[in-house]
Amino acid sequence: MPKIRVLPVNLRNKIAAGEVVERPASVVKELIENAIDALSNEIKIEVVYGGKRLIKVSDNGIGMEKEDAVLCFERHATSKITDEADLFNITTMGFRGEAIPSIASVSKVKLITGSKGSGSGVSIEMIGGDKKEVKDSPFSGTVIEVKDLFFNTPARKKFLKANSTELFHIIDIVTKEAISHSGIGFTLITDNHETMILPRASGFRERIMQVYGDEFLKGLIEINTPPQPPLNKGGYRGGMGLNAFVSGTGNFRSNKSNQFIFINNRPVKDPSVSHAVYSAYEGMLPKDKHPVFFLFLELDPKRVDFNVHPAKREVRFEDKEDIHRFVNVSIKDAVRGEQTEYTRTFSEIPAMPQSDIVHRAFPQGMANIESPEPIFDSKISENLELLYRPSLPFIFLGDTFIAVSGKGGLTLIDHHAAHERILYERFLKSIHLDSHQLLFPQQVKLSHKEYRVILENKTLLNDFGVELDDFGHDTLIIRSLPDSLDAADLRGILSDVASAIIDGVAPDKSLKEDIAARIACHKSVRGKEILNHEELSRLLSDLENTAHPDQCPHGRPTRIFFSLDDLKKIFKRK
Repeated sequence: MPKIRVLPVNLRNKIAAGEVVERPASVVKELIENAIDALSNEIKIEVVYGGKRLIKVSDNGIGMEKEDAVLCFERHATSKITDEADLFNITTMGFRGEAIPSIASVSKVKLITGSKGSGSGVSIEMIGGDKKEVKDSPFSGTVIEVKDLFFNTPARKKFLKANSTELFHIIDIVTKEAISHSGIGFTLITDNHETMILPRASGFRERIMQVYGDEFLKGLIEINTPPQPPLNKGGYRGGMGLNAFVSGTGNFRSNKSNQFIFINNRPVKDPSVSHAVYSAYEGMLPKDKHPVFFLFLELDPKRVDFNVHPAKREVRFEDKEDIHRFVNVSIKDAVRGEQTEYTRTFSEIPAMPQSDIVHRAFPQGMANIESPEPIFDSKISENLELLYRPSLPFIFLGDTFIAVSGKGGLTLIDHHAAHERILYERFLKSIHLDSHQLLFPQQVKLSHKEYRVILENKTLLNDFGVELDDFGHDTLIIRSLPDSLDAADLRGILSDVASAIIDGVAPDKSLKEDIAARIACHKSVRGKEILNHEELSRLLSDLENTAHPDQCPHGRPTRIFFSLDDLKKIFKRK
């Protein structure tokens, strides 16, 4: 008896569903992209119980005739490609013809559709891949309902997460599709509540503002690089265009949550493109920080293969190095002006009275040498200039380190890391926070996913002295703050806290420890902040009173001590 057999159609569809339908968010993605390909300019998504009970997507696109509607449930049936050559010239969001039959095989589906202006339509019901009813139903556009996902595959169903987790994934998908298709209006309704309303926007800039707010947008640099001619000065071939919004100088994050790559409006992940962005910030990006970026890359479809991953998350480029160089040069050119301003600002000597002016450190006995004017280089380098005020017993080395002489030797202090350790322990132990009511409560707009996470965990933030309420429309109103967070980047802090909750923490850490470290990093003193004697004395005293004064929460040293014996060895006097 033969051991090899052809699998039944329904079983084949369920196997395909395992590749295409990972969770409710996968269904939402496929249905939205079908609506986009149908030339819709309004798409409405409704979900119940994180999409497990119901996913309903409605659009005002071109719709389908009855014959096409019936065929769309057949595997590998599609209107988007006709022959093999089309696989390497993809201009639509979907093309495999697997999504609808795969979804139908593991759920209960109802499709109502009709061509625009025809006055006719059809309603089709499927249960577990079997056609149950086909009837005429006048309609214009398309509505597809997906109920009881994985009802007939309990082994798959048990791997789904909590409703809130699945909903976060759905919100993430809707956000990505909305950002990359600014000309389409999106509405998301969850459990009969309006969750996200994004009207049609004039372009990417307006759409990013709708999702993240005006303050977020102000911290980004906009880049517009039109398609390049061949043999251009960048050394790459032409045919590529880039519209991007990337971090301005100093606007970096502690996580990668706000990083998006879109190839021909398709959201994708690609390590080489991400690397091109990071490389553009070389010399500017602090350790453990990440840039924000929204990249809208336009390529000739023949130069990119979208047929790599069943869910179309990954792509393959004809010339990866060419793309890398193009993205890198475009972003590097845009941030160069910002980098120049950044360097100039860091090089400025802080304003102070003439009697307390910053001089080079002279050997003892030379301080009274007359000079017609202060001695400064035209260019100030962190490695060359020792900022010294005669009235203070310490020296700032560049913009980050402080050299303090004391009994028995010399201590070098990273004042940012030291302050970070102090604040971390205060937040962790909820001591010396001195929370105060804001005279004018502050509004902070977040992405919808971050907004929901913060609202669901607002009691956790109360432990850190932060009181907030829901202001609606993805906006929170901050009513009280600890004194140590005065003038802090509240949006950045809340975004980081949301990421910590969503991403989870390492087994050896608690969530409170992670959040305390992130908040402390935001508010600790930065370079360019010159501390006076009283401030430095308080910093050293507070650092000494912490449980672990020698390391910041991320494990970097806060201070390094050189004894007189160490110094003698360094200068070979011993």
